[in-house]
Amino acid sequence: MLSNSDESDLASVIYNRIMAALILCSLIPLCFKETNVYLEIIEYVCITVFIADYFLRWATADLSLKHGKLSFLIYPFTPMAIIDALSIMPGFISLNESFKTLRLLRLLRALRAFKLIRHSKSIHLLFGAFIRQRNQLLVVLAIACLYVFLCALILFNVEPDTFNTIFDALYWSVVSLTTVGYGDLYPTSEIGRAIAMISSFMGVAVIALPSSIITAGLLEEIHGKESDE
Repeated sequence: MLSNSDESDLASVIYNRIMAALILCSLIPLCFKETNVYLEIIEYVCITVFIADYFLRWATADLSLKHGKLSFLIYPFTPMAIIDALSIMPGFISLNESFKTLRLLRLLRALRAFKLIRHSKSIHLLFGAFIRQRNQLLVVLAIACLYVFLCALILFNVEPDTFNTIFDALYWSVVSLTTVGYGDLYPTSEIGRAIAMISSFMGVAVIALPSSIITAGLLEEIHGKESDE
């Protein structure tokens, strides 16, 4: 039941939905600066269930990993197990008053959102699409990084008074590529503005490429699941 994602298994479906709801509930305390008794109850109830879920999955690791007794040694180092362990760590820290200086570790609670990957069929499909199209996405990423670096290098040499360091130019180039445009750094010369215009147009094209690739991969993933069924 813990590792079965088959929708025909009613117990698995119910368990996944309950866990997904608890994961979302566990993120509620992060929406408030101050805590109160109700938020603490939510935190402790959720973390108790997460701890039980972690150890149950560890105890049944041989069924999911299928490596015999070696599965119990491998499981704690699997990606989802690491996320589970990090997400429950703030609960243990909060039980000890001497760890008050480590309150920043509460941010690890945000990792609980990644636990939804395990309990959502839609996220599984999206993740599968990324895996299926990983080579194409890596090519697009390489093109984008090269484009960002070239634009930054050109602007850094065209307007040395505007961009004090290459990092400033890289920052501007990334903001331009993503069409965000904060406006805290911008070229002032005519040549610099012309380059910025070209960069903005090219940025739209580069950003559009991953969207089409992921969409194609998602459609292939959906058709593949339908054919298997």
